[in-house]
Amino acid sequence: MENLISLVNRLQRACTALGDHGEESSLPTLWDALPTIAVVGGQSSGKSSVLESVVGKDFLPRGSGIVTRRPLVLQLHRIDEGREYAEFGHLPRKRFTDFAAVRKEISDETDRETGRSKQISSVPIYLSIYSPNVVNLTLIDLPGLTKVAVEGQPDSIVHDIENMVRSYIEKPNCIILAISPANQDLATSDAIKISREVDPKGERTFGVLTKIDLMDKGTNAVDMLEGKSYKLQFPWIGVVNRSQADINKNVDMIAARRREREYFSSTPEYRHLAHRMGSEHLGKVLSKHLESVIKSRIPGLQSLINKTIIELETELSRLGKPIATDAGGKLYMIMEICRSFDGNFKEHLDGVRPGGDKIYYIFDNQLPAALKRLQFDKQLSMDNVRKLITEADGYQPHLIAPEQGYRRLIESSIVSMKGPAEATVDAVHAILKELIHKAISETPELQQYPSLRVEVSNAAIESLERMRDESKKATLQLVEMECAYLTVDFFRKLPQDVEKGGNPTHSIFDRYNDSYLRRIGSNVLSYVNMVCATLRNSIPKSVVYGQVREAKRCLLDHFFAELGKKEGKQLGTLLDEDPAIMQRRLSLSKRLELYRAAQSEIDSVAWSK
Repeated sequence: MENLISLVNRLQRACTALGDHGEESSLPTLWDALPTIAVVGGQSSGKSSVLESVVGKDFLPRGSGIVTRRPLVLQLHRIDEGREYAEFGHLPRKRFTDFAAVRKEISDETDRETGRSKQISSVPIYLSIYSPNVVNLTLIDLPGLTKVAVEGQPDSIVHDIENMVRSYIEKPNCIILAISPANQDLATSDAIKISREVDPKGERTFGVLTKIDLMDKGTNAVDMLEGKSYKLQFPWIGVVNRSQADINKNVDMIAARRREREYFSSTPEYRHLAHRMGSEHLGKVLSKHLESVIKSRIPGLQSLINKTIIELETELSRLGKPIATDAGGKLYMIMEICRSFDGNFKEHLDGVRPGGDKIYYIFDNQLPAALKRLQFDKQLSMDNVRKLITEADGYQPHLIAPEQGYRRLIESSIVSMKGPAEATVDAVHAILKELIHKAISETPELQQYPSLRVEVSNAAIESLERMRDESKKATLQLVEMECAYLTVDFFRKLPQDVEKGGNPTHSIFDRYNDSYLRRIGSNVLSYVNMVCATLRNSIPKSVVYGQVREAKRCLLDHFFAELGKKEGKQLGTLLDEDPAIMQRRLSLSKRLELYRAAQSEIDSVAWSK
């Protein structure tokens, strides 16, 4: 069971190395889930003396006012033999065998964090003590509760300390060690008052009475120790600390423990309680209880760690990979991001993602509707046919058929089809641009690097514009080809009549009569409708070939060519990630490393039980 406390010790040290000591954070915290014992008491309650008695060493700073200004995580490790020594978490390779030097280092490390002021800090100090005279135990010594600020402290110090203490003891995994002097009324005890607020039933509070030997003659602490004055779930434990005279004389802690045992066993009022009194008994009770609490919490810890690992991995995946340091790595990274974007864009066109269907809607609905709105019947009105036929004949009326008139009528009608053709090219271009923006928003890495996002967006749109211009030329050429060469077979298959070959009984001017002109208009309209049907099929082919197919094939080719010319520094400007994201990724990575190590540690302990 000893390895359970050692497990929590290792996890707490790892948490502190990471900067995780239970403060409010947007990152998950393992610290709050670990069972701990927090030592709470008012100033001059004998809190430091209790800790030193449990350890068996004189090692804590002493003085007037607030001496403990940072939480001290005290990890006790029992060793079978060898010399006692201490190690600090911030000095992992340095062993202290002189405990006076330990006291000085606690003071110095406190000053390093808070300055030489009397301010407090929530960042803990880690101290591990290895000794054959201790039990395996971890305690957190918190600043002593006070009622007034002393000179050099802000007026808020009273509330600041209270809030710090409460932040530790209000957590359900925290065991409270409430230190109260026996020579004061329990009703005024700072430790009992704040413990009652967070643990009203006393289910996780251990009460410790100090200064029992300093009570007024004729009084005793029996009612308090028997739980009659204030009942807790666990029995009260009384201790007798060294007096100030003993401290001044450097009385040995082992000798002090012996005198403590003798006091309880020889004092009539306490003789019946002697078996559960004293600092040695306190250490053993706390160690045993802490072990049982840790054991009961292991399944919950495993569940929390496994869940948090998944959450951390998910967020790290969302934040993307860290930036490469060398030019080759940066180039490869940019290329991979661009390929990811290009893949998303193609998926829109291929139907894997929505959006590509809008292009078919243009071909199947908008283009036919636009061609239909051209209203060729107005272009081929009687007056317009007569006008163009007459103008085409010039001074010499046509002899057999008005071929030039036919050509002018057909060309003037077909030229109007350029409008729908251009509109189709532009509409598809607009959809492709829209899909570019969608694909960019769906590529997480491009959200990570704003400059690269802008460059890729600009390069893709410039490519689309070049493709649009080429596609427009090709599509308009389809219309122009229909104007340049008429399909002769269409006219050969038209119904023949006697008038078409000329009739000597009719005047030449009868060829401009309404019936004749109506038939010309009808023939031209039939031909134009045939061309319209042809273009309705060929325009989409041209647009797909010149824009859609090209966009899928070489959207970023020009960008890649320019990219290959850039140097490492220029590539670095494209990967200008938000510093806040870089810092968060680093923090998440460290935290993930902590949780994986914790998972391994807890699993090994769980399997060894």
